[in-house]
Amino acid sequence: MPHTDRQRAFAFEIAQKLRAAGFESIWAGGCVRDELLGLVPKDYDVATNATPEQIRDLFGRRRTLPIGAAFGVVSVLGPRAAGQIDVATFRSDDAYSDGRHPDSVTFTDAQHDALRRDFTINGLFFDPIANQVIDYVGGQDDIKRRIIRAIGDPRSRLREDKLRMLRAVRFAAAFEFTIEPDTLRAIQEMAGHINTVSAERIGMEIRRMLTHPNRAVALRLLRESNLLRHVLPEVAALPSEAFDDTAHTLAVLRDPTLSLALAALLSREQGAGSGEPEIVLPTPHSPLPTTIGRRLRYTNKEIERTAWLLANVQNIADAPQLPWPRLQRLLTHDGAPELVALCEAINGPADPALAFCRERLTWPPERLNPPPLVDGSDLIAHGLKPGKQFSALLEQIRDAQLNGEVHTRDEALAFIDRLL
Repeated sequence: MPHTDRQRAFAFEIAQKLRAAGFESIWAGGCVRDELLGLVPKDYDVATNATPEQIRDLFGRRRTLPIGAAFGVVSVLGPRAAGQIDVATFRSDDAYSDGRHPDSVTFTDAQHDALRRDFTINGLFFDPIANQVIDYVGGQDDIKRRIIRAIGDPRSRLREDKLRMLRAVRFAAAFEFTIEPDTLRAIQEMAGHINTVSAERIGMEIRRMLTHPNRAVALRLLRESNLLRHVLPEVAALPSEAFDDTAHTLAVLRDPTLSLALAALLSREQGAGSGEPEIVLPTPHSPLPTTIGRRLRYTNKEIERTAWLLANVQNIADAPQLPWPRLQRLLTHDGAPELVALCEAINGPADPALAFCRERLTWPPERLNPPPLVDGSDLIAHGLKPGKQFSALLEQIRDAQLNGEVHTRDEALAFIDRLL
């Protein structure tokens, strides 16, 4: 990861070098917005009237990557601590036939470049040499008023790139802004077109929302904007009370992984009975983690962890009544901290079962998770022929060890003899 201070200094150096060569050079987009909001930008982008070829000639072919040159973007490689900076030629975009990317671009000036961007807060420029904000779209006022507003006609901006609908929700939730009424109406009217965007792109936006501290705000905005029923219909189908419970469960999580946040999101299911909808905890074999995870192109590891959390959260809630060997396997699983956090988010921190689990988790390792007394090689040395029964035998021995029925290797082997 580039060091933020070093990347900022590198972005300044690039702007200086372009300016010294006779070109315009300013910072653009999210880094300007973040600095005005008092946030630390994740990266910096430079905009210029130099063409991609001129950028490469100026910084050298070995220090530049023309990965986005067709859209006027060249990456300039800096020192390791600074990373790389995207340098983009001012441009206007042609039609967006695929609803995501312009068919072609025309190189232009800074004002027209600002006008082709998505929201006013992202259409700002900053001159680092003169230390001056350049605003062609009213973005500074919208930042002060805490508003997400499309640049120009919102329907035109959203038709160009349908992903902008989800980005509007994410920005509004993350910065605690409101979406300007006409922009919100446009999103509500066009929400059904969101699935023309690739599943990977939708999944990434949902990931960013669910792992952000304001994830519950994002969930409510997804519902208000009509997007929820198109990207997460399973959650949109929840009645109001269950939806509110789900939002609360999400909100109280602390720095969740995607799997934990997704498990919280799916912690209520609508029952299939007649009459009033019944809200129940997902069954251990709920298909939702797999259905949603694959649809949003999440990794198999993330899907499996989500399913494991949902399958075992009730076991943590029932911990005092659970046989110790069964609970011990849950508490020594590498997902145990997430499982306890999910149970706390659902049932509250005062749940007695959580206190029971936390007390067990304070046990020293030799008590909580003592080394197994025997393994497969011990069974072979004891005269047993390898086979499918090994796994079951080892599990029974482990249960006996955890229950205090056997304490040594010899006692474990004698226990096997009795079993056989």
